[in-house]
Amino acid sequence: MRQLLLPLMLTLLMVLTPAAHGLDTSAGVGLQDRALFQETVDFTLTNQDSGDFHGQNLANTSFAGAVGRRADFSGANLHGAILTQGAFAEADFRGADLSDALMDRADFSGADLRDAVLSGIIASGSSFSGAQIDGADFSDALLDRDDQRRLCREADGINPATGVATLDSLGC
Repeated sequence: MRQLLLPLMLTLLMVLTPAAHGLDTSAGVGLQDRALFQETVDFTLTNQDSGDFHGQNLANTSFAGAVGRRADFSGANLHGAILTQGAFAEADFRGADLSDALMDRADFSGADLRDAVLSGIIASGSSFSGAQIDGADFSDALLDRDDQRRLCREADGINPATGVATLDSLGC
């Protein structure tokens, strides 16, 4: 009985499992451009300098190792996005939802994070030097203690989406 059941289970597994989506490079589209992976766009290890992502739904999208200097992410939904080891110096994240994003070891120096929601982020080893954070909500964020202290010195305002004061969200 077991000998008959195993092949039947394997056949059912193959039929019911959706096909993997591969990267079609026949049209010249590769990692330097947009790569489709499952149902989200993957920007891992791409150059998005000065890219325009204003107001886009980028939830759960990967920008791991990407370069996004001076990119416009204002008003974008980046909930659960992966920004690990990315370079986002001077990028505009005003009013963006970055909640639950993984942003460790990333460069956000000089970035505009005003009114952004950064609740639940993991940003250990990241740099926020010179970032504008008025009205940003860092509730339950995992930050290096030195970054937290630096951000506390500049914290001001209340996040318009969550109603949480920046000072309170940082635990200042």
